[in-house]
Amino acid sequence: MVDLSVNIGSLKLRNPTILASGILGVTSSQLLRVYNAGAGGVVTKSFTKNPLKGYDTPIIVGFKCGYLNAVGLANPGIESLEEIIKPLIKRGIPTIVSLAGSDESEFKYLAKKAYDTGATAIELNLSCPHVKKKGLEIGSDPELVRSILRALRNEIDIPIFVKLGISDNMLKVSEIAEQEEADAIVLINTVRGMVIDVWTRKPILSNKIGGVSGCAIHPIAVRAVYEVYKTVNIPIIGVGGVEDWKSAVELILAGATAVQVGSAIAYKGLEIFKEISNGIENYLKQNGFRSVSEIIGLAHK
Repeated sequence: MVDLSVNIGSLKLRNPTILASGILGVTSSQLLRVYNAGAGGVVTKSFTKNPLKGYDTPIIVGFKCGYLNAVGLANPGIESLEEIIKPLIKRGIPTIVSLAGSDESEFKYLAKKAYDTGATAIELNLSCPHVKKKGLEIGSDPELVRSILRALRNEIDIPIFVKLGISDNMLKVSEIAEQEEADAIVLINTVRGMVIDVWTRKPILSNKIGGVSGCAIHPIAVRAVYEVYKTVNIPIIGVGGVEDWKSAVELILAGATAVQVGSAIAYKGLEIFKEISNGIENYLKQNGFRSVSEIIGLAHK
């Protein structure tokens, strides 16, 4: 028997695959479909204090190696959260609520709302690369991250995951997240990029700059997980270009306890969760391992 379950703080997942934030995470029916398709857990879309319309279309474009998107954190606002996650909580589904704020007080408000609605855990979006005064701007500021985490620990007692993007302070902020008792670090978000239409000679996205996702950023995610694993002792969740069992195992070998799946759903469908889990199980069997935990960070040895 091979054990695919993993633990992240007090959160136990039946397998190491999780729906990434921003993908099918705005209605309960979508999230239920993902879990029923085989995911170990789900992450909602990032919720803000008030509803956000997001950017005008076009907000996403495909290119040879992946996707570029600038949605602008569009969401119905935190007040709508309860009706979205209540059906999942009733079924005992690991439901991680993604939150996007601008400062300590805003994150404190959002976290309390998520906690009161029964969220299994929260994921702080400190990594969105294309929304001003949210996301990456906050996650690049070590002392602001410290103050946010301190404020939240006095309010909630569910796992707190810190989602970071690529920045010069990534390792420093990871250390602070551990010092301030975050339960896990999520690496990485999309990477800032641009696609220009050669016929109109203009950027395609309405926001011009967006976030690159898909297989194009997978080696960057692997590097980030590998480096942070050497820096901290709390669990890491790897994100970026996970499109099959092999890319998932690569992140686990680099140091991830679990992986999140996003862009690949667009071209593989929800079957990808079972495909990855089955692939990991076969890999473990073929190589004489009994559990996922035995291969976490094995590339460092």
